[in-house]
Amino acid sequence: MDYSGIIGKTVRGTVDRPLGTTHPQHPDMRYPINYGYVDGVFAGDGAEQDVYIFGTDKPLVHFEGKVIAVYHRFDDVEDKWIVSLTGEDIADETILRDITFQEQFFRGKLYR
Repeated sequence: MDYSGIIGKTVRGTVDRPLGTTHPQHPDMRYPINYGYVDGVFAGDGAEQDVYIFGTDKPLVHFEGKVIAVYHRFDDVEDKWIVSLTGEDIADETILRDITFQEQFFRGKLYR
């Protein structure tokens, strides 16, 4: 997969599932990081592009940061962008650990 047109881009958007909140349909799933979408960018599922947001331990309402990786789901129609608020790189192991709460239900791969 070639994500060179996405990785390195600065994006901004809305956090609809702040850190510490629960999934609207699965109340036993708590978000250990902020999760939201890029305003005005649409994904394969027709909804705005989902993002996992790294770089803070506080719940957010909005974000701006740099896309540092993409998690491609093999068994779904959408990718998840990995955004760093500070622009700093995050280790693969950290990303994969922190998104496992949701991605454990899918097969996928992290692309840089």
